[in-house]
Amino acid sequence: MWKQEKNKLTKNFVFKDFVEAFGFMTKVALLAEKHNHHPFWTNVYNKVTIELNTHDAGDIVTEKDHALAKEIDQLKA
Repeated sequence: MWKQEKNKLTKNFVFKDFVEAFGFMTKVALLAEKHNHHPFWTNVYNKVTIELNTHDAGDIVTEKDHALAKEIDQLKA
């Protein structure tokens, strides 16, 4: 579940290994490019943390973030 705090939507994803995590990040990168909306994220081995907010709106959470979060969740399903 995405958490909204400190003007960000944040979610942690856990995978079986690094390759699976990196594959997920590749899919997210393609989605982000399609939306022209790029996340802040980190990856350590099998864990990926994604933070979303809209820089053009003053670094707050907007509908643009919620829309991308929903599509990211569909990748993991």
